[in-house]
Order: sequence, then structure tokens, then C-alpha cells
Amino acid sequence: MSSLLIKGGTVVSASGRCEADVYAQNGSIKTIGSALNMPADEVVDASGQYVLPGAIDPHTHLAMPLNGYSSQDDFETGTVAAACGGVTSLIDFVDCRPGDSLYESIERKKSLARGKAALDYGFHGTIIEDRPELIAELKPACLDYGVPSFKVYMVYDIRVDDAAILQLLAEAKKHGALVQVHAENPAVIDYMNRVLAQKGKLAPYYHAKSRPNLCEAEAIHRMLKMAELTGSRVYIVHLSTAEGLEHIRRARERGVEVYAETCPQYLTLTEELYKSPGFEGAKYVCSPPLRTEADNRALWSGIRTGAIQTLATDHCPFDFHGLKDRFGTDDYKKIPNGAPGIETLLPVMYTAGVAKGRISLEKLVEVLSTNTSRIFGLRSKGEIAVGKDADLVVFDPKQKFTIQSGKLHMNVDYTPFEGFELEGMPSLVYSRGLKVAQWTGSQMEFCGKPGRGRFLKGRPLAGGV
Repeated sequence: MSSLLIKGGTVVSASGRCEADVYAQNGSIKTIGSALNMPADEVVDASGQYVLPGAIDPHTHLAMPLNGYSSQDDFETGTVAAACGGVTSLIDFVDCRPGDSLYESIERKKSLARGKAALDYGFHGTIIEDRPELIAELKPACLDYGVPSFKVYMVYDIRVDDAAILQLLAEAKKHGALVQVHAENPAVIDYMNRVLAQKGKLAPYYHAKSRPNLCEAEAIHRMLKMAELTGSRVYIVHLSTAEGLEHIRRARERGVEVYAETCPQYLTLTEELYKSPGFEGAKYVCSPPLRTEADNRALWSGIRTGAIQTLATDHCPFDFHGLKDRFGTDDYKKIPNGAPGIETLLPVMYTAGVAKGRISLEKLVEVLSTNTSRIFGLRSKGEIAVGKDADLVVFDPKQKFTIQSGKLHMNVDYTPFEGFELEGMPSLVYSRGLKVAQWTGSQMEFCGKPGRGRFLKGRPLAGGV
């Protein structure tokens, strides 16, 4: 039996904080109280530090195939990096192939994680075809496979049309499934690509101009109307615009059950970075693109008011040298879309949110852990409570750290947050009671075990958040 006792820290939940000790045994939390003195294999003095539930990243793309190559973090390097940032669970996307069943796609993704993942992980399904047998498979996916959430794209060549989305929403309602959507209007993008090409405007900056705010806002509005028609739940991934947020607020006022996620890049970075010298702007090419400071402010407001329920990274890393420039540097459309972020999620959001006074620490716990576990049915995660998994982060709010790519663990040659001054860092990170990362005095160090991570069976959302 293994045991852990964390003493003297400030235990933080979504509803408050208190000075308390936390005792865990065999991977789960057994007791929370004052002046606990039971013997333990490891005793930690957390005085002056916060004890947080481990962050859950619900939007990652590990080992994702794309045009003959793949995102560069696999389930080993990606979960090692996650652990070093205080993320203790993640939910990745199943990469479907035309003609495959959901079961085949899920099992293929499991095979990529098995024996490699250092942290616990779950999956979202992906629907890329309008096939009746795929829609019919939602029920066993929810009840048997442990995958109760499904993503559709309204853009790219894997998109499905509105008729298929309506069928999916109607079927999802029957089983408590949650439909996620990447909401952008492909006609707007195609039109803007042609206009910009005709004017010779092909530098990285014009990636943002090719996907204006209305591109996201219109698609969100349309998706919410379809959810309203079917009475189904819907989850908007990587929300980036003030206009999209306003559509979500109005839909919720009408009774639509809609959840929204945003990402650190849409809260802290702006489209001005696309104007970086030379090809440097390619580092920030992701979709939807970075927006403006006004959009940043609107999204922070959405978190404070509860209009946005979760934070995620959309972690999808491609080397700046060798992949971002693989197909040429003369046209933004050739740049692989995606950016790294899984390791910097918690400390960047603490610094930009809590330390800057934009949100409370309790709100940060809510959107990084508690809401995420509830929405996606990860019932053993997301809170420091008796019976929950001992996924714990001892967080030092006084520890300074300047983000440098060379001191991170993600398998990529850059970070979009290079030079970002952090005000607070994890000092110890535990996954089911096992120490997986620790502060060494100058940076984080992984000390866990690749392959220990287990598949988390999600359960259909019941009752809302």
C-alpha cells in the first residue's frame, strides 16, 4: 500500500478554500482534516502553498495524423509535459478514418496510448461522415465504450453538413451524449482566401484576416439554433471571439444547454503576433486564429460570469523548423495549423488570471478541473474530496519562472509563450497519489512512470453543470 500526507497547505475548491491536510492511500483521497498525523510513505510540508486538484485538459491532439506526418507529442512525451505543468488528466480526440466504426477508431487510439501514457486519459469521438451506422453507434459509445462526447467540424475536408449535425444532435439527446463543434464557416474562409490571394497578401498575418470574427460567430449561431431545434446539448470548442460569446449568452438565456471552452492563447495573445519579423508569425498559426485585445477582455469576462465553463489548450505541436515551414514560407495556407500549450496551461492561467486579478483562484479551479470532470463524466477527478483520485498539485504562488522552450518538456522546438514571466509554479504534482513531477529549483522535472496512465471511461452528462 502506498500513502501520501500533504500537511499545512491551503486546499482550494471551486467553492472556497481552507487550511487543511490531505491524506491519500492507494491512489485515492481518504481523509481531509486538521493536524492529521497518520503515518505515510511520503509526508509533504505545503505551508504557504496551495493544494489544487490536478488540471484536466479536455482538448488535446496527441499523435494526430495530418498529411503524411503527425503532431509531435505522442502519449508519452505529451503526458510527461502535461505532468510538469500540473495537468493530471487529459481528453484526446479519436482520429477517424473514412469507413471505420467508432469502436475501431477508439481502439486504434487506445493502442497509441497503452504503455506510453504517464497520466490518465479519456477520449472524444469524432464524426467525419454522414453514415447512419455511425450515428447509431452513439448509444454503445456512451454506455459501453466510455466515450460519451463527439466532435464535429463545420470546416475542413472532414466537415459534415447541417443535415448530419441535426441527426447527430437528435441521437445524442436520446443517450445523454454531448456534441462538440469546431465552429467556423468554410464559405467565408474560401472567399477570404481568394480575395487575399488576388491581392498578394499571403504572409502569416493574413491567416487571421482569412478567418474574421464573423466566420466563427455565424457558425456558432447556426449550431446553437440546431441545438435549440433538437433540444440537445452542445459544447463549443476553442471559443475565440466576443461575438461568438454573445451568441452563447443569448442562447443560454433562451434555454439552450450550451457549454463553452476557451484557451490560453485566446485570453493572452493577439493577432499582432502574426506580424512578427520574417516567418516568426507562423508560430501562432492555429484555427481559429488569435484575435484582438477586445476579444481577450470579453473572454475573461465570460469566465468570470460563468458563460465559459472550461479551459483547454488545443495542444497540437509542430516544430517551427521542419514542419511549420515544410510546405513553404510564401503562403499562410501552407502552414500546419496548431500550437503547443499543454505544459503551460495552469501556470499561464494562474499568472494571467489569478495573479492579475481577472479571476479568483476558486474560479480557476472550477474551469480547469471541476467543471471539466462533471461535463465529461470523469467522476473520480476534478475535486479534492474523499473518494476522489489523489490527483493533486502543490502550487507555490511565490515561485517565479520565465518560460523558455529549452526548459519545457513538450516535444517541439518553440512555445508561443516564450519569455512569459510566470508568478507561481507547481512544486509537486501527483497522479493517483504517485509523484509525477517536482520543482528542482530552476525548472520542473518529471519523476513519474510512462505507461502508468489508464483509460478513463466517461459517463453521459446528467443534470448539467
